[in-house]
Amino acid sequence: MMDTIRLKRRSLRSGEAGLTLMELIIVVTMLAILASAAVPVAKFQVKRTKERELRRDLWEMRDAIDKYKDVADKGLIQTKADSINYPPDLQTLVDGVDVQTKKMRFLRKIPTDPMTGNTDWGLRSNQDDADSDSFGGQNVFDVHSKSTGTALDGTKYSTW
Repeated sequence: MMDTIRLKRRSLRSGEAGLTLMELIIVVTMLAILASAAVPVAKFQVKRTKERELRRDLWEMRDAIDKYKDVADKGLIQTKADSINYPPDLQTLVDGVDVQTKKMRFLRKIPTDPMTGNTDWGLRSNQDDADSDSFGGQNVFDVHSKSTGTALDGTKYSTW
């Protein structure tokens, strides 16, 4: 009986050779295929995150422009006659304007465009054409990205 137990232990030990080279190659190949499939998904997620950030930044600046115009329309700040009560530039929204006895700021800072990596935004004045790429300089009516890239939905970032 003891001999049978010893024989079984020996046979188990000799069968425990571990992974063969072929099994190891198959596992590594499968991991490489999975990793190569994950790279496009990761790039897609990065682009989606940047697009979300761009939408938020544009909304924030447009909201600040609208608030500036509302305050100017109420006559609480002086504006140029040809500005139609829109701010002269984005920096004015950050620096703020004097409203009665206090300084009113509309933006904490000019956001960085996530697509271009800088704070140089495309601007449109109220007098510019809606599809114009040049800034007339009279006032800041609208803001857009200067990126020439295309969004996931097929539109150009500069049209957002």
